[in-house]
Parts: sequence; structure tokens; C-alpha cells
Amino acid sequence: MIGAIAGDIIGSVYEAAPIKTKTFPLFHPTSRFTDDSVLTVAVALALLKDGDYRKWVRRVGRRHPDAGYGGAFSRWLQSKDPFPYNSWGNGAAMRVSPIGFAFDNEADVLQEAKRSAQISHDHPEGIKGAQAVALAVYLARTTQDKNVIRNALIERFGYNMVRTTECIRPTYRCDISCQGSVPEAIIAFLDADSWEDAVRNAISLGGDSDTLACIAGAVAQAYYRQIHPSLIARVKHYLTPDLWAITRRFCETYHI
Repeated sequence: MIGAIAGDIIGSVYEAAPIKTKTFPLFHPTSRFTDDSVLTVAVALALLKDGDYRKWVRRVGRRHPDAGYGGAFSRWLQSKDPFPYNSWGNGAAMRVSPIGFAFDNEADVLQEAKRSAQISHDHPEGIKGAQAVALAVYLARTTQDKNVIRNALIERFGYNMVRTTECIRPTYRCDISCQGSVPEAIIAFLDADSWEDAVRNAISLGGDSDTLACIAGAVAQAYYRQIHPSLIARVKHYLTPDLWAITRRFCETYHI
């Protein structure tokens, strides 16, 4: 989970100014957490509480109104009685990683990822994207086998996972759809040799940088397991006290 949040913070600088290189400072004076982090923490809180994703996403999201939500999600968040809006965007995929850490079998991971997506992103592609990220996190931590992850996403979701970061990068542009960002983010992890390399790969694609890095960072943490203490300190520095308290509690509860 900290890997996801750190990826979001690092990628935040490049969302509006995409880059096509892996050479950049990890943290910048204007780095900040975005909606990716806020909603990841909200899903984590739902898991710590009662599993009511709708309630906790709205409650935590409303505490941080300037996190950079998209227009449709912002309207959903502020509505008195919001309904899902058939979105295929990557908003559910970016927030789902705590589910991959919290559950201990594939069926539960897929079902909970679906439940978490359906509160807002109930289009089949939105649900599929959330399930793919949650499953990748789960398989990364339980199998430690990148080929298992790659093949699972091909067979279950039909994603094109035989590409490489190097072949994607030259023509890739910002794409907020699940089908145009989730495979690319996970490929950034598959091509990496460390957590940091996964995040650099994701940002270097030149797309929706904070979300790509959030997803890649989550899967990479599950696979490589260790997050350097200095990175944890950075995340704590950037998050507000309420978001950090939930993050720390989730990590302690699920031993990550």
C-alpha cells in the first residue's frame, strides 16, 4: 500500500507534464499526494472497518476535496445519494491495491475488487481493471512469479501482456481508461528489477503518470516486499495525519 501511495506522489509532478525518460528525481518540490492516494487509503479503511466501500470512499474522499478528482467522480462524491455512473476509467483500479494485500484467496480478491469498483465504476471494463490490479497484487505477494502474473492477466482478462515498456513508450499517450492504462502499468512492473525501477518505468511511459506509478508501485511492493525506510518516511511526510494513521494501521494489521 505504501508502494502505491509513493508511486502516486512521485508521479504527481508528471501527470500534466509527461516525460519519456526514466531519469528524473524521485521527489520534486511540487510533489504531492493525489486522489489515487486518498481513495487507496479509503479502501484500506473500509477493509479495517466493515467492508462498506461506498461509505468510506465518500467519507475519506470528502475530507480531501482538493485531491484532483475527475469531474464525474467529484459529482458522485458530493451527491447526497450517489449511484454508479458506468465508468470504464481507471479510478477503481487505482484505489484497489489494499484488497490484494488483505485477502488470502483468489476468489475473494476478485469478488472484493468487483464490489469496490461497483460503487462508482460499474462498467465491465472498470470492474475488470480493478480486478486485474487486485489480482496482480495478490499473485505478486503469494507466488513471487512474474510469469504467473502475466499469464493470469492474459487468460482471465484478455490483456495484451506480451509487450514491453520499451515498445510501449514511443507512441503511448495519456489514457485514463482501464483497458489503456492497467496493462501498461503492470507491464512496467513486470519489466522492472526493483520497486523503484517499476515506478520509473511507469512514469517514463508518458501517460497518466500518478495512476500508472500508483498501480505499478503497489504490485512492485507486493513482489519485492521491502520498502526502504527512507521512502516510508517520505510518504509520512507528504500525507496528512489522518491519511497516514490509516495507512500505518492497515500495514500493521496486514503485516506489509
